[in-house]
Amino acid sequence: MIAKFQEGVMTFDASTRIEILSCFGKTVDAGNFLVEKDDKTQRVVTLDGDEINLKDFAGITKGSEIYIKSDLPSLIELLDILG
Repeated sequence: MIAKFQEGVMTFDASTRIEILSCFGKTVDAGNFLVEKDDKTQRVVTLDGDEINLKDFAGITKGSEIYIKSDLPSLIELLDILG
């Protein structure tokens, strides 16, 4: 399940991502994009409005439901938000 431990950080393998998303009321559609569990036509988007494919899903920021992609621009934006 959890690939490695580091204080304040949890990294999940691919098979656990859907389980984690389910805890937040999310799932994936036929194209592997994150969607609302109750409305599979409503895709989850980043702050920039980008839809998130399961393979690009990096996490959810603490205390919110801001979804983060695993690309460099998204991670830099996260640092700006947290900074």
